[in-house]
Amino acid sequence: MLLYVQASISNMKSACLSLLLVSVCWALPFRQSGFMDFMIEDEQGSGSPMPPTRRPPVQTPPVLTEEPEGSFCPFRCQCHLRVVQCSDLGLKNVPEKIPLDSTLLDLQNNKISEIRENDFKGLKGLQTLILVNNKITIIHAKALSSLINLERLYLSKNLLKDVPANIPKSLQELRIHENQITKIKKSSFAGMANVIVMELGSNPLSSSGVDNGAFADLKRVSYIRIADTNITSIPKGLPSSLFELHLDGNKITKVTADSLKGLKNLSKLGLSHNEISVVENGSLANVPHLRELHLDSNMLTSVPAGLPEHKYIQVIYLHSNKIAAVGTEDFCPPGYNTKKAMYSGISLFSNPVPYWEVQPITFRCVFDRSAIQLGNYRKK
Repeated sequence: MLLYVQASISNMKSACLSLLLVSVCWALPFRQSGFMDFMIEDEQGSGSPMPPTRRPPVQTPPVLTEEPEGSFCPFRCQCHLRVVQCSDLGLKNVPEKIPLDSTLLDLQNNKISEIRENDFKGLKGLQTLILVNNKITIIHAKALSSLINLERLYLSKNLLKDVPANIPKSLQELRIHENQITKIKKSSFAGMANVIVMELGSNPLSSSGVDNGAFADLKRVSYIRIADTNITSIPKGLPSSLFELHLDGNKITKVTADSLKGLKNLSKLGLSHNEISVVENGSLANVPHLRELHLDSNMLTSVPAGLPEHKYIQVIYLHSNKIAAVGTEDFCPPGYNTKKAMYSGISLFSNPVPYWEVQPITFRCVFDRSAIQLGNYRKK
């Protein structure tokens, strides 16, 4: 019986060995699979009965498209998000190929001496043009005409003798200080009804060089600065829309009631560093909403009339004048609590007034005693 079992086991081993040899003989040769082979197999989809095949990629020629003109950036400049930065490059001319969709063009601190007719041609979307600190003497009459959406024009620190012609009517801010302008004609700002800020200081202007009504078309202007010039009087015909008027550092000798007539919205008036010796009676009544008045560094011998009756003045600078006396009713009305706005600042230092003689009741309508600036006077 035992011999029969051993014979059976021996026959089973022989059968298994025969099957193993047959399977090995029928096996395919081994092929190394790389990473791309697995990728190709995955892309063919699962369950596909077809074996993976590798085909060479189809070479498609690149499509050559012409770059639009507006995408260029001038040589050495930097362009980003429709802002073209060409400052501090020593340029002698406005560069070519400025992107047509530009909204801001910065050309400050260069050596540009002339703006030619076609320098800004096609820049219909330009909103801000900066030409500060160049050597510009000439701006062609049609150079700015194509800038139909220009809002801010900065031309300060150049050598211009005239206000440029044909400034776009869309302009809201014009800064043309520190040039050589001697004349502001009645036509200089014709039709510029959208201007809000006007900066004309540090030009060799005289009162005779400013035409009467030169600012008449500036219907929306709220800020005008004509400082450090040679004008001897407040320009006539200033717009009633003015909120701030800065005339510091001129040669104005007198403030007349007529010169402030119509400025009903004026809130801040700067007349520091002039030669003013008189402020006419009734002058302050013509600026009923004035809140801040700078008359320091002039030649006043008394506190201007009209301050007690003015309801809104809160700050008044009178230091560095020749005021020799201050009365108890120079600033405040006779009764208490009758002034609508209390003073928050009064400066009287550097005047020949004996401060120990000033009565405390003089400043009864001042918000706080610390707002009063008195000081010693040194006779020159």
